[in-house]
Amino acid sequence: MKKILIVDDDAHIGNILEDALKLEGYQVLRAYSGKEAMMILEKSKTGYPSIDLILLDMMLPGLSGEDILPAAGDIPVIVVSAKIDTDDKVNMLLNGACDYITKPFDMDELLARIAVQFRGKNDASDRKTIELRNLSLDTSFRIISCGDRYEKLTPTECAILKLLMLNPRQVITKSQVLERISADTPDCTESSLKMHVSNLRKKLGKVDENIYIESVYGIGLRLS
Repeated sequence: MKKILIVDDDAHIGNILEDALKLEGYQVLRAYSGKEAMMILEKSKTGYPSIDLILLDMMLPGLSGEDILPAAGDIPVIVVSAKIDTDDKVNMLLNGACDYITKPFDMDELLARIAVQFRGKNDASDRKTIELRNLSLDTSFRIISCGDRYEKLTPTECAILKLLMLNPRQVITKSQVLERISADTPDCTESSLKMHVSNLRKKLGKVDENIYIESVYGIGLRLS
């Protein structure tokens, strides 16, 4: 599930955006000031919260949208602002924003522009974030999250969960698990696999109790 950060001090507009985004299946984070946005972006560098896109107002208390834009790094930023001057639009686009839409905006148009930013980024083989129902796995930082709960995984745990999430409800034999994760974790053996799976189950249970690793007797593992 893609996570979008709304940076806007107008609570009414923020609430409208949040409701619309959640109806589209996005997770939403909120920042009501430039300082709060910078704090969230600083935390995101550690992998949690992971942010897939930012909706950024330019006129904020404290730090402005122009101040925040460089801190976004590689995260796509759509500026949503009441500023309609062409110079403002050009300046933000040249300094890293991927799009600019003025207030008042048409919600369908904004949702379409958001969808465009995510187009072509859902190939499972290239994804750094894998999602299954409400569970997200960030393979770059090896973090699983669901809502505001998250856990850090070991390289082996991450490799196992990635394999299971890409093949949901499919039974994968232990030998297949060891073979497919060998490139990422060559030190994992048949004898240690049980311990890694046990630790992974505990972490999954803390984050999302609705998803669990099932042992299919005499065959292998399945994510249910």
